[in-house]
Amino acid sequence: MSKGQTLNMDKPPLGKHFDNLRFVFLISFVFCFSLLLLDYYVAVSDHGIDFLLFHMNGANHEDMQTMPKPSDSSFIFNETADCPEKTIHANQNNVSRVPGEVHKRDYMSPPHLNRDNVGVVANSPSRNLDSCSGQYIYVYDLASRFNEDLLNGCHSLMRWFDMCPYMSNLGLGPKVIEKSKEKVLLEENWYATNQFSLEVIFHNTMKHYKCLTKDSSLASAIYVPYYAGLDVGRYLWGGFNVSTRDASPKELVKWLSQQPEWKRMWGRDHFIVGGRIGWDFRRVTDINDDWGTKLMLLPEARNMSILLIESAGSEENEFAIPYPTYFHPNKDREIFQWQKKMRNVKRPHLFSFAGAPRPASNSSSSSIRNEIIKQCQSSRSCKLLNCHDSHYHNNCNDPVQVTKVFQSSVFCIQPPGDSFTRRSIFDSILAGCIPVFFDPRSAYNQYLWHLPKNGSSYSVYIPVTDVTQKRVMINETLSKVPRSEVLAMRKEIIKLIPRIIYRYPSSRLETVEDAFDIAVKGILGRIEAIKRDTTKVNHSSS
Repeated sequence: MSKGQTLNMDKPPLGKHFDNLRFVFLISFVFCFSLLLLDYYVAVSDHGIDFLLFHMNGANHEDMQTMPKPSDSSFIFNETADCPEKTIHANQNNVSRVPGEVHKRDYMSPPHLNRDNVGVVANSPSRNLDSCSGQYIYVYDLASRFNEDLLNGCHSLMRWFDMCPYMSNLGLGPKVIEKSKEKVLLEENWYATNQFSLEVIFHNTMKHYKCLTKDSSLASAIYVPYYAGLDVGRYLWGGFNVSTRDASPKELVKWLSQQPEWKRMWGRDHFIVGGRIGWDFRRVTDINDDWGTKLMLLPEARNMSILLIESAGSEENEFAIPYPTYFHPNKDREIFQWQKKMRNVKRPHLFSFAGAPRPASNSSSSSIRNEIIKQCQSSRSCKLLNCHDSHYHNNCNDPVQVTKVFQSSVFCIQPPGDSFTRRSIFDSILAGCIPVFFDPRSAYNQYLWHLPKNGSSYSVYIPVTDVTQKRVMINETLSKVPRSEVLAMRKEIIKLIPRIIYRYPSSRLETVEDAFDIAVKGILGRIEAIKRDTTKVNHSSS
């Protein structure tokens, strides 16, 4: 055999087998790696993490149009104006919070199945995630007696005055038109909104919510559009017996308990909005002289979440959201324009108070109010808008006059009213005025979704007893707050403005969240947390 022949010989049999073995090894490696990936997928799926491979459109989106019929109302106003210097810091750290505040705030984390928390395994651009995943809301179509009939009978909603004008413009009330050349407000989207109109405003805004669905099986939350506050408002005065007051709540929960949507989670994914304070819906006894209805004490209602302008504070299913203010913008730029105006407005008054005295009694709310009015009247640096004198009563209901007083003040005094909270808190924030609180239950323990956890970042706290027992003078305490802290608090207050206003119901904001958005985000987070807790309990018991 020649040398050339030796070079051209085929590989020996052992070399051929080695190639085959390499191929088998490669195939085995790919197979084992695939099994590992599958095992990992199963493991993370058990922890609630989904890898979505397909985009499925199974929901019906609604954008229900309601044509408002404006009812204009005119208001007269005057001037505003600058921020005085401060020198010494007052003690602002005495702010307490109710147990469970952090727990309630945890519900504000985005829903667990939100698109931002879902891993995507897809290369095709056509396979997109559903932007409403985890955010769908189904709205019950209730019998008209629970909502629309109340609006049609608006003359009887309150014993003391006619609520019909305030039900106009989708619940925003008469449109405000300034007649003076001095512009306290912006030209558009200011309304004489009643503090008890939240249910109507919220419902009309929900009609334009971007993730509505007509398929309740897709819904993460179910909204019950019962105007509970307007309903009970008809019967709070006038000697109505408990049977009359409880008729609608009992009929409602009976109907709800018969719905297939209810039986899915026995109402724990349902929520309702009440435009009054929590105590109006928590009558403990069946004595006719006792206050309110027992809506939230009915067994079915205990499973639902309720959004209120003031929480009773001790119930896990109650969540306070802001009172309606006078400003209901259509677009982001209107909010930015207003914020800029509040940064630049001059504030000649150190502090102001808008309110009326309370009849003399042993209650802390009456004594604190009366002392505040007394101190304000005796101080040149305080502006008082007296709501007690009949001559000034209309001014206290005039958005221009109220906003003007708060715009011209560095601090706005916010004592407890008939309850712990006041609508004036949010009117003052809207005007860039730093609120001064005397009870933690006025804000710190209430609006956990909408206001900062650190109360001293946006407000001043003075214990109520320090004022009623005359241990401090409000004027002296506030004048000692350093200018740097005043500016920092005002900056925080103005930043909060979008979070405490309700936009015009049919509009959509693009870059900011309003009070409605934050409330919806909060309720979705709460319900998702309930679902997770339920799943854990079921797994541990199985």
